[in-house]
Amino acid sequence: MIATVSHALRRCIASSNAWTKIIVCRLPLPANACIVPVKQRAKPALGEHGATLVELAVSLPVLLTFVFGLIQVSIAMYTRSAISESAREGTRYAMVHGASCLTAGSASCTLSAANINTYVSSNSMPNLGGGSQTVNTTYPDGNQNRGSRVQVTVAYAFPFRVPYIPASTLTMSSTSVMYITQ
Repeated sequence: MIATVSHALRRCIASSNAWTKIIVCRLPLPANACIVPVKQRAKPALGEHGATLVELAVSLPVLLTFVFGLIQVSIAMYTRSAISESAREGTRYAMVHGASCLTAGSASCTLSAANINTYVSSNSMPNLGGGSQTVNTTYPDGNQNRGSRVQVTVAYAFPFRVPYIPASTLTMSSTSVMYITQ
């Protein structure tokens, strides 16, 4: 039996390549019981020491610029959704505070355009982009009576900042129009 093992090992060593040795035993064992992969590390060629560091130094700034650009685009999309929601919320607030709006004590709760602008500015979503927001409320039909329209426009200057790319400002706006119900 010892002669059979040494003969099998000599045959395996003679047929191995430089990258992987697979030792196959010819003993009465199950078919896959004695297959053992052994990896060997190849030595780098002369003059290639530090090549990985150079490749990293070249590719890392490009990769990080792409990642930070993707983050800025995601924040811009969130901001666009937030200003759209702010405009809708402002028109909803204005439509229930028209000329015929009364509180429980029969006092008028009619709002001016400046009050609606302040409401929208104070209740808007978090300012992740760091830009400036402008709110404008108008009454296209000229009054605040029931059945008239109220229009709220929210404009936002989004500063687009990505490393290695010149800074720019992306102006977004959203307009919402609803009919006054009270």
